Amino acid sequence: MQTDKSDGQPSSADSPPRYNQSNEQLQRSQKARESNARTYPRSLPFAVERAQGAEIVDADGETYIDCLAGAGTLVLGHNHPAVTREVERLLAEDRPLHTLDVTTPEKEAFVDTLFESLPDEFTDTARVQFCSPAGTDAVEAALKLVKTATGNRSVLGFQGGYHGMTNGALSLMGDTAAKESVPGLMSNVHHLPYPDPYRHPFGLDPADHEPVSRFAERVLADPESGVTDPAGLILELVQGEGGVNPAPIEWIQEIRQITAEHGVPMIVDEIQTGMGRTGETWAFEHADIVPDVITCSKAIGGGLPLAVVMYDESLDEWEPGAHAGTFRGHQLAMAAGRATIDYIMENDLDEHAAVVGERLKDQLTEMAANFEVVGDVRGRGLMLGVEFIDPEASSELPPPDGELASAVQTACFDRGLVIETGGRDSAVARFLPPLTLSHSQVDEIASRFSEAVEAVVDDSYGGAV
Repeated sequence: MQTDKSDGQPSSADSPPRYNQSNEQLQRSQKARESNARTYPRSLPFAVERAQGAEIVDADGETYIDCLAGAGTLVLGHNHPAVTREVERLLAEDRPLHTLDVTTPEKEAFVDTLFESLPDEFTDTARVQFCSPAGTDAVEAALKLVKTATGNRSVLGFQGGYHGMTNGALSLMGDTAAKESVPGLMSNVHHLPYPDPYRHPFGLDPADHEPVSRFAERVLADPESGVTDPAGLILELVQGEGGVNPAPIEWIQEIRQITAEHGVPMIVDEIQTGMGRTGETWAFEHADIVPDVITCSKAIGGGLPLAVVMYDESLDEWEPGAHAGTFRGHQLAMAAGRATIDYIMENDLDEHAAVVGERLKDQLTEMAANFEVVGDVRGRGLMLGVEFIDPEASSELPPPDGELASAVQTACFDRGLVIETGGRDSAVARFLPPLTLSHSQVDEIASRFSEAVEAVVDDSYGGAV
C-alpha cells in the first residue's frame, strides 16, 4: 500500500484512511457525528468493509451471512458480477450519470426490461413515473396520482402497514409509535383491518379472512361509514415491517374485486416484495390480479437508489411537473437495475426463491416445535418471519416478546448471522436474504438461528421453554 510520506497514512490513490480502523473506532466516530435517528448500528454493532454474495466482512475481519441484504434491496447479493459489469461499462463508455427525466438509451432499455417482467394485462396500458430514489417517494407520487385522477381526498391503508417515512407514507403506517411525535401528518387516512395470519384483527380464527373482506366492503358501500369516497387503497401483499404477514390469496382477490366494483384505484406496494422476493416475480401474481398502481424500488435498482410508480394510463391526469425529483435520472441505477431484472428472469430466481424459501421455512418450523417461545413461523418465498412470544402470559394468545427477539438477534450476530426484527413490539425475527442463496447456505442460516434461539432460551428460561 502506498503511503503519504508526511504522515504515514494511506495516500488518496489507494484506500481512504478510515479503511485501516477497527469496528470500535469506526462506530465511535459514527456515534459522535451521525444523527440520533440512526437505527441499524444500534443492533448490528460493526462496520462493514467488504461484501460478496450473501457474505459480508467487517472491519475486524469477521464474516457474516447477510439475511438483511439492504432491507431486501440486494436480491442478487453484494457485488454480483452481472451488476458490477454494467456499472463499469457505463462508466467506461462516458455515458451520462444524471439526466433528470430526459430520456437516454439506458433509460429506455431499463423501461423495456421492467415492463417485460410484468404481465401484459398491466403493461398494455401502463405508464411509468420515475421518482426520487427511495420507495417512500414512489408512495408519495402514487398518492398524488390517484388524488389528482379521482378528485377525492381520502386514502385507505391497513393496520400493520408500512410504506415509508415521508409525510404521506408515514400517515399510512400502522405503527403508531413512529407517528406520535410528528404533528400535521396527512389527513383523511383510514386504516382497515388486515388479515394477520397469527393475530386476527377481530380475534377470530386467523384462517377466517371473510369478515375482514366484508368490513372493507362495508366501509366503501355504507354511506354512514364516515369515510368519504376514497382516492385510492394501498396495501402490501406481504407486510414487511409489520411482521412478515402474508395476505391470504383469496382475500387479495376479494379486495381487488371490491375496489374495482367501487371504482377505487388499488395501489399495490411492491417495494420490498417485488422482483422474485415472494416466489413470483411480483407478489400480486400469486393472486392473479391486475392492480391499478404499483410502487416499486429496492431490487429494481440492483442495489443502487431507484424508485418508480407504474399505473394504468386512465389515471394519467396530472400536469407536467406535478411530481419531480432531482435524482430521478440516476443512470447507474438504471443500468444496475436492468442487469438485475434480466438476471432474475433469465435464471428463474423467483422459482428458486420459492424452493429455497420453503426449505428455510421448513427448517425454521421444525426448530419452532422445540420452543414454546416461538409463536409462529410465516412468510412467502424468501421473505420470512419468526414471531417470539411470552409463553408464561395468561392470555389465550400470548403477547409478542420483543426483548426475547432482540436477544435472539444479538445471539445470531455473535454467530455470524445478520437478521432484522419487526412487527408488534419488534418481536418478529425477519429474513430477507439474497435470492441467490444455495441450499447449503440455507441450511447454515437455519443452523445458526436455531443455535441462537437455544442459547437465549437457556439463558432466559433455563432451557425450560
